[in-house]
Amino acid sequence: MISETIRPAPSHESSFETSLKHDLEHLPIQRSHAESLATTWGTPLYVYQGDRLQHTIQHITQSVPYPRTQFHFASVTNGNVNLLQRFQQAGWGLHANTPGDIFLGLHAGFDPAQIVYSGSNLNRADIVQVLDWGVTTLNLDSVAQVRQLGEVWAERPEAPALRLGLRLNQPEITGDSRIGVHPSEFADAVAIAQSFGLQITGLHFYRGTGTNATQAFTQVMEQVIATAQNLPDWRYLDFGGGFGYPYRKGGAAFDWPQFGQALSTQLEQLPRPIELMIEPGRAAIAGSAFLLTRVVSVKWQEDRQIIGVDTTIANLSVPSVHGGYREIVSWDCPEQPRYTTDVCGNTTYSRDYLGRSLSLPALKEGDLLAILDVGAYGYAMSSHFLHRPRPAEVLLEGDRPRLIRQREDYGVLLNHQVLNE
Repeated sequence: MISETIRPAPSHESSFETSLKHDLEHLPIQRSHAESLATTWGTPLYVYQGDRLQHTIQHITQSVPYPRTQFHFASVTNGNVNLLQRFQQAGWGLHANTPGDIFLGLHAGFDPAQIVYSGSNLNRADIVQVLDWGVTTLNLDSVAQVRQLGEVWAERPEAPALRLGLRLNQPEITGDSRIGVHPSEFADAVAIAQSFGLQITGLHFYRGTGTNATQAFTQVMEQVIATAQNLPDWRYLDFGGGFGYPYRKGGAAFDWPQFGQALSTQLEQLPRPIELMIEPGRAAIAGSAFLLTRVVSVKWQEDRQIIGVDTTIANLSVPSVHGGYREIVSWDCPEQPRYTTDVCGNTTYSRDYLGRSLSLPALKEGDLLAILDVGAYGYAMSSHFLHRPRPAEVLLEGDRPRLIRQREDYGVLLNHQVLNE
């Protein structure tokens, strides 16, 4: 154990006071509370802080003064029904990228009229299912999808009225993307919709995932609105998602009040009222959760501390898609010197690092660590990589914990396999 080992001199003594202050400020809950959670439900464990989630929802909601604004939570980032209900209770709708998002939203209590679908490449069966669920607001990804939707809709004996939009693909403002319809195709999309008795009334803008630069949104608002006015029946603007979250403390952070005021000003100048939709995902939920994990191994490679824990990179978002950095903090020995530390997962995958070159105190087996900011694309992108079942999820309501997803056991690995008797 580390307490019985002669440790090398700390590698960052000059930053000790800064590191100590940083850890004390960023501990999500008290150590005794963390130990209680770990004892009750085991580790690894996703822990959501309801108060922090509610505060973030309120902050975002109050940042956009435009009166005809409706927020829709992008459930691709987190599909736990208990958390979706928090957004529904706050008056938000749901933004769905897939039929699965819709399915979870309906189970969370969202009315189909509160759900906006903005996806890609639905097949005919998907379209039938989405319409059977009663969803009537759809932002479509291609002219082909407009035609396919029209064909399915026209075959229905009592087809409901639909509110259709186009996802925008305009490289100078949306970047190089496979998603969306170029303005040069708008006329074709409108004509096809009209041939089925439908109208294109909306434009959906998506800046790209995880963008913290507020200016990346504000500088294109005027152009997006000008493009939308090329739709003859334009009535709503879905100004999308892609809003970032500052995983590195002190780094660039999205400025919601600045964004909200700028967009409101632009829309208020229009000659007629336009409905505005905003679909935060990561920005709304990332900071509400941490992954509680326990140290199972400590070793030293020269002056570097190598910490093995009982979770894995498979329980965080895919690094190649959503970045690999998450802050990791310790409750143990905060007053002790700091050492350069790697935190490693419990698989043999050579890149199973949860954190590298961190500054942490000397740790010992049994200590708890918290991996912060895992509310978005944490459980949602977790997997059974190397055949480890996924953790449980707990929601803190004040100081009271409530289990919102059970821990998987090894039986889940056999689900839907066909075994020879």
